[in-house]
Amino acid sequence: MTEDPDHQKRALRAELRERRRFRTSTERSSDSTAITAHLKELTERLGAKSFSAYLSTPDEPETRDFLRWAEDQGKRILLPVSREDGLLDWAPYDGDDEELDILGMPAPTSELLGPIAINSVDLILVPAACVDRGGMRLGWGRGYFDKTLGSMEGCPPVYAVIFDDELVESVPTERHDMPVNGVVTPSGIVTF
Repeated sequence: MTEDPDHQKRALRAELRERRRFRTSTERSSDSTAITAHLKELTERLGAKSFSAYLSTPDEPETRDFLRWAEDQGKRILLPVSREDGLLDWAPYDGDDEELDILGMPAPTSELLGPIAINSVDLILVPAACVDRGGMRLGWGRGYFDKTLGSMEGCPPVYAVIFDDELVESVPTERHDMPVNGVVTPSGIVTF
């Protein structure tokens, strides 16, 4: 009997969380430097003047160095703020000022712009547990980004930011799961 996708996803997420916890500080520092360089390259390659990203948690690939660079370049940056109804509000990046949202995720303290603010960006950067070589993304199980991406008309390119070993052959999927256009890893940029 085949396991249902939801159970497979939970098991894979648990394995990936454990792997992330065991990364050394040296690995994290090296990965952060490389990911920052590749995120800069991606935004320049796509000519993105505005994009959405996120404030990384301690276990995720680091995004703050890139966000500071983008702000210095005059880019418009929107960051997500979780809502109780399962949608995301968006708020402008405001430097180092952060607080935790209702899910305990790092969020900016700037003015909330509402869920449709993301419709004006040139690029969307999303977190992921892993992504398969066909572009299917496995998130962390709350569905916030799948809902956002699934509701957008004319969605710009979407790239997940992951570690190298999180680009996998396949991920369990369900009907609501949304693919990404590519990934940014310490090794480079992969476009599907």
